[in-house]
Amino acid sequence: MADKPQWLIREDASVPVLVALALRQQIGVRAPDDLPSLRDLPQRAPDAADATDALEAQWVDYWNMTVEPQAHPASGPLELVEGFDTLVALPAEGAEELRAAIAPLAPDAVVYARKAHDRYVGAMKPAAGGSAYRAYASAIAEFEREVGRRAHSFELNVQVLPLAQRGVWWIGALTVAVTDGLRRDVVAFDAAIRPIIAELA
Repeated sequence: MADKPQWLIREDASVPVLVALALRQQIGVRAPDDLPSLRDLPQRAPDAADATDALEAQWVDYWNMTVEPQAHPASGPLELVEGFDTLVALPAEGAEELRAAIAPLAPDAVVYARKAHDRYVGAMKPAAGGSAYRAYASAIAEFEREVGRRAHSFELNVQVLPLAQRGVWWIGALTVAVTDGLRRDVVAFDAAIRPIIAELA
């Protein structure tokens, strides 16, 4: 029994992740390059200046700590940023430009993130009765049939986000972002998550 493969999949629409993406959009950060923008969040003016290299680097560090904190621990002490409750913590040193850029954006970013999280909970919980588990279990079973062996033990975090384009994107070593509409489409989601499972299992 001890050698039976184990898999652990966590699914969420994390408020801190949503806040980070809202801030990304509002301050003009491009990274991660292939990740689309969020829906229903005002776009910056087309002539607004993009983030400086320093601001983008500081945001990327903050993003990595937010998405996979265990894989990207802070190199020094963190400080909460005023206006974000406990949702945003930045290094006490080395994130001054990011702290200054995001401070005025706190109210809108937090409201947007909480509403998006509540929509996810409202959409997924009524259907949940085990269906979230079944969505992944069927993809794993299909993978096992295709390769003719049990799936290896693995861990996967899934962030279900209101992104402007439909799809699945790697946003960490063990974390993917999935568009909320795709997640609710049982057949399309099964097809989209299977290659992710195959990479890990």
